[in-house]
Amino acid sequence: VPRVPALLLSWAQQGTQPHSIKIEGDITLGGLFPVHARGPAGVPCGEIKREKGIHRMEAMLYALDQINSDPDLLPNITLGARILDTCSRDTYALEQSLTFVQALIQKDNSDVRCSNGEPPIIPKPERTVGVIGASGSSVSIMVANVLRLFAIPQISYASTAPELSDKSRYEFFSRVVPPDSYQAQAMVDIVKAMGWNYVSTLASEGNYGESGVDAFLQISREAGGLCIAQSIKIPREPKPGGFDKIINRLMETSNARGVIIFANEDDIRRVLEAAKRANLTGHFLFVGSDSWGAKISPILHQEEVAEGAVTILPKRASIDGFDGYFTSRSLENNRRNIWFAEYWEDDFKCKLTRPGIKYEPGRRKCTGEERIAQDSQYEQEGKVQFVIDAVYAMAHALHSMHRDLCPGSMGLCEKMDPVEGRKLLQYIRSVSFNGSAGTGVMFNENGDAPGRYDIFQYQLSNTTNPGYRCIGQWTNHLRLNAEEMQWSGGDSVVPDSVCSFPCELGERKKMVKGVPCCWHCELCDGYQYQLDELNCNMCPFDMRPFPNRTGCRPTPIIKLEWSSPWAIIPVFLAVLGILVTSGCIVTFIRFNDTPIVRASGRELSYVLLTGIFLIYLITFLMIAEPSAPVCGLRRILLGLGMCITYSAMLTKTNRIYRIFEQGKKAVTPPPFISPASQLIITFILVGVQLLGIIIWFGVVPPHTIIDYDEQRPPNPEFARGVLKCDMSDLALVLCLSYSIVLMVTCTVYAIKSRGVPETFNEAKPIGFTMYTTCIIWLAFVPIFFGTAQSTEKLFIQTTTLTVSMSLSATVSLGMLYIPKVYVIIFHPEQNVQKRKRSFRAVATTVTTQLSHKEDKQNGESKGSAIVPDRSQ
Repeated sequence: VPRVPALLLSWAQQGTQPHSIKIEGDITLGGLFPVHARGPAGVPCGEIKREKGIHRMEAMLYALDQINSDPDLLPNITLGARILDTCSRDTYALEQSLTFVQALIQKDNSDVRCSNGEPPIIPKPERTVGVIGASGSSVSIMVANVLRLFAIPQISYASTAPELSDKSRYEFFSRVVPPDSYQAQAMVDIVKAMGWNYVSTLASEGNYGESGVDAFLQISREAGGLCIAQSIKIPREPKPGGFDKIINRLMETSNARGVIIFANEDDIRRVLEAAKRANLTGHFLFVGSDSWGAKISPILHQEEVAEGAVTILPKRASIDGFDGYFTSRSLENNRRNIWFAEYWEDDFKCKLTRPGIKYEPGRRKCTGEERIAQDSQYEQEGKVQFVIDAVYAMAHALHSMHRDLCPGSMGLCEKMDPVEGRKLLQYIRSVSFNGSAGTGVMFNENGDAPGRYDIFQYQLSNTTNPGYRCIGQWTNHLRLNAEEMQWSGGDSVVPDSVCSFPCELGERKKMVKGVPCCWHCELCDGYQYQLDELNCNMCPFDMRPFPNRTGCRPTPIIKLEWSSPWAIIPVFLAVLGILVTSGCIVTFIRFNDTPIVRASGRELSYVLLTGIFLIYLITFLMIAEPSAPVCGLRRILLGLGMCITYSAMLTKTNRIYRIFEQGKKAVTPPPFISPASQLIITFILVGVQLLGIIIWFGVVPPHTIIDYDEQRPPNPEFARGVLKCDMSDLALVLCLSYSIVLMVTCTVYAIKSRGVPETFNEAKPIGFTMYTTCIIWLAFVPIFFGTAQSTEKLFIQTTTLTVSMSLSATVSLGMLYIPKVYVIIFHPEQNVQKRKRSFRAVATTVTTQLSHKEDKQNGESKGSAIVPDRSQ
């Protein structure tokens, strides 16, 4: 067929560097599209961009066709266009956009003359009333600075940088997409919904990336609870290995698995490639901005690394009319698109033959019969809807302006020739109509569209149709379907991206300075419980923490139980002692008038035996459950039994000592040696103890206390409160101190009386009793006070005290009365009256014996023993 080669040749003859598309019309709109990618260093333009470039540009042509064929919108007025390629570079776009303003630049042609002397006829330059575009925010910012000078309104279909909302700088800029401040808010909400609090950010250098991340940082600071591990910028011209370094930097804070990325699709692709090279597939959890959206190109051949990525895209719909329009485009019917041949070559991977250019043998020739979406993959680019809406917004503004300024006019009137840019801007800001997707198109006071986003996730595993899946929406607030989310390996559990994991129960957070999302967990130890997530507090003195440290519980109360091993031995000794003491008392009463009982001093013996009985009895009071009556009896009997015992012994030893000391000097007896005198002296000594106890009762009435410090080991599980009487260690010692003084004094007299013949008195047995008793109580002191810090203090001290008292009573009983009882019961023949002698005879005998130096044989001759008359 001869037609096709001629057609291909005509496309090839257009040249390799076309600059713009010109469509005639009554009103001309400018168009800025990234038809080509940014070229390498020194070259402004690179490869063609099929989706972001050609799809979007064709969307403007499609919208112009629709408007020009619409009898109700701008009737009898045709919209034309001048469409330029920005090559995805702001400086290049600035040069190109000068085309839009050249008609407004006043040129001085007064000195220009033709050869015939006539003034030149200069054609009126094309005047652009408004501009659709640009795509990238950095490009829009650069162009907006120029268009503002010439009052040309601009409506962008893809620029989302927050700073473009600043109307003091970008007064004539509007956009049908929401600003990134809304997008950043949506991304903060997504991060929080997934429970992340520690993320990094990646931004392409330029207005879009940096402004988006700045908005994200600001909103996250205001929201609180979200920390930024690192904020990394991708240079415009990355050096070799630059993306590998970025991945290495991100791994310095490997806990921050979430990566917020505001970057162009080329940078996104290279970040994913670097992560794949570093064998970090599945580690990073990307949250991508609308520059990633639902595009295939950034993740092509990197699907495993991108799996689980959550992306955001302004709410959009596929425009069916555009699909029908674009898929029907061919080299024959789309000659107005000067870049379409290049698109054709790239889309079908073929080559158009051109004169002077050698044919590449590795590539097939284009036939011209290829069909889009049949012989190549096709998916409508995401911003097509917004390009159409931007063109329609300009058309509706011009329509309203024409209706108001040119009522009844079939075409443009003088008031709209030329169109005044500032007035057109007012009409643009006032438009409100249903856009191509059926959603409302309108602008707020900053020229921004309302924020409506779809939330996507790229899913690969366990799905019948791998790809982007819509998992939620954001319109001022987030609606996320968490059950539809899926992560690396098909896992449905949201991975963690946190600096520190929550502390266990009973642990507090020790915050890392300057990073509120990072902390160390410290156990609330000892008797502390977890007051809140940051603080531990001590339990009250009468409580201990729960095992999980979430609160406090009452400390168990204990007392010395009768069944305790600490109580059994003292009770056994006390019972045995009471039985023996009772037996002695009964025996003495039964043989009250026998010589042995009379010779032992009946009156003081009964007093002394009563004291020994009380000493044994105190064991039961010390072990009994503390109560006010028990505590009162403890105070009385603890010192009273010993006081009675040692008062009686002291009286006896003192009497003996005075008798034999007096015998050395004179034959007259000393005073107060009669039984009545001895009883009075004993009761006076006991009365001192009773007086002290009465005073103690008056000052501090007896009562019980619960001691929580006595059994408070490091492990609170073993803590116990001890129910006890209000008697401190000091009070106990003071209570016994008087008895100890009596005991020591008695010992001194016993030592002084050691030379007295043992057949004359009880000095020797009393002496042995006191020596043994002193040894017992000297052993008692270190045991009693040495265990003051022990957790078994109550048991040890009670047992030590009661056993010591029982032993001292047993010694007294065994030395003084057991031998007498034994003789009375088993050798009654020795219980007979001895020959009485006068005090003078006794004194003379003692003096004589003491004058000899054979003190050790004094008691061997029993036949000469003289028993003093104790009845006198």
